[in-house]
Amino acid sequence: MTVPSPLARRVAAALGAPVTREAPLGGGDLGEVRRVTLDDGRTVVAKVGTGLRREARMLAALRAAGAPTPGILHEDDDVLVLEAVANDGALDAAAWGDLGTVLAHLHADVGTAYGWDEDAAFGTLSVPNAPTDTWPTFWAERRLLPHVAALPPDLAARVERLAADLPARLPERPPAALLHGDLWTGNVLTAGGRVTALIDPAAYRGHGEVDLAMLHLFGRPAPALDAAYGTPPDAAERRPIYQTWPALVHLRLFGAGYRGLVERLLRMTGV
Repeated sequence: MTVPSPLARRVAAALGAPVTREAPLGGGDLGEVRRVTLDDGRTVVAKVGTGLRREARMLAALRAAGAPTPGILHEDDDVLVLEAVANDGALDAAAWGDLGTVLAHLHADVGTAYGWDEDAAFGTLSVPNAPTDTWPTFWAERRLLPHVAALPPDLAARVERLAADLPARLPERPPAALLHGDLWTGNVLTAGGRVTALIDPAAYRGHGEVDLAMLHLFGRPAPALDAAYGTPPDAAERRPIYQTWPALVHLRLFGAGYRGLVERLLRMTGV
């Protein structure tokens, strides 16, 4: 008989049923994720790590705004148990179109300031979210400049130049949309050409184009995404500015292999 992992034993205790099967899931770069089947027939997804109560709050915010998310079955300081959601892994044209509709609906949830009421983190890397009144200020002071001290001097100088020029490049006060905040394709679950869930949010309020830019950075969205969302024609001009932040995050978390991506994006911004 296979001995359940410590995480599976905690799931069993939290949900009141023995574990019959468990298997690791992808997407656990910054924590452990397992698919767990209980003897009452339920299948759940369990995560262990840090900041999971914060993740649960963010999932709840997305769900309250009408976005599909997994149901939260249990949460504590270092374990989060979610309902398992259908996922065929196929982002075809229909699913891309549905994602555009989902995001348009999510981003229609508008607040009064940019940021969030608590900071976030990617692993050991802090993500400051203190609100600001203008969007260029937020993107400069909360997304780009916090990385400067950790960068090689040449990259640091270029990031500082870009940050200083943001008032001329970004809208001053776009709608403070509710963002997923870490929207690469691995955080979009689909089945039958529809989005079944958005997962692993790093939510805050900002310009809706940020979520679209992230999808374009690590994927190749079908035209149906922008058609369904109603992406402005000039969004491509701002895209490398928004993509520079996740590229910097990857450089700091995963090493020099991402330096080329950061340099390419900075060249695209003209700095």
